[in-house]
Amino acid sequence: MTREAWRGGAVPRYELEAWRARFGVVAGVTARATAEGDTFCLGLWTGEPVGEVMRRWRALRGLEDGAFGLTVLGHQVHGPAVRWAEPGEGWRLVEGVDGHATAAPGVLLTVTIADCIPVYLVDARSGALALLHAGWRGTAAGILSRGLALLGERAGTRAADVHVHLGVGISGPCYEVGREVMDGCGVPAPGPGPWQLDLRAVLADQARAAGVAEVSTSDWCSARDRDRFFSHRASGGTDGRMVAYLGRPGTGAAFG
Repeated sequence: MTREAWRGGAVPRYELEAWRARFGVVAGVTARATAEGDTFCLGLWTGEPVGEVMRRWRALRGLEDGAFGLTVLGHQVHGPAVRWAEPGEGWRLVEGVDGHATAAPGVLLTVTIADCIPVYLVDARSGALALLHAGWRGTAAGILSRGLALLGERAGTRAADVHVHLGVGISGPCYEVGREVMDGCGVPAPGPGPWQLDLRAVLADQARAAGVAEVSTSDWCSARDRDRFFSHRASGGTDGRMVAYLGRPGTGAAFG
């Protein structure tokens, strides 16, 4: 298990410090609130004042002293679509997409979460990156394999060079599901149910089956650790949203 470390400041967040040291990327997820207890919801459709939400998004975009010229986000639909992101400036919103990939520095990939699993991928050889939003539907539909395939197509990535981190999301003991979810994810469902599903374990098995070099898993649970994170399931659908992010700072620096 791997635990993202708290980082405060204008953007309260938890970051995967080992990836910064090993791969030169920033990888993390925003927190539920600042150190002072002020909410840091980033969901545009959660009842929060839009102006406040956009102020928080602008703070996120300013990470690393403005080293990210482009912020990429999607209108997520719990599907398997992954889109390649070329470098640019400003904001780029793509419709019907739950994953993003790039080989360019200065591009901040983002996905919105509140129980679903953020899946971070880095090619240790080329430096190409992907970030996926994996709920049970996306997991069942193969979003991880789609992400690996897109990295291979656009950056020549081999699975043996990819490191995967399965980030902050709901844990198995907190995720009670029906048979259609178990069947969709290819997990045995003995007895009458309901069952508990560990999505991160399913994704880890998929990554290893694809030949991924290394898989790590966060030990934070969005539902159990609700004082730190938003949880759609634990709140009965009323909670806010975090943003998971991944990018290589700099607008022109080459990898390595």
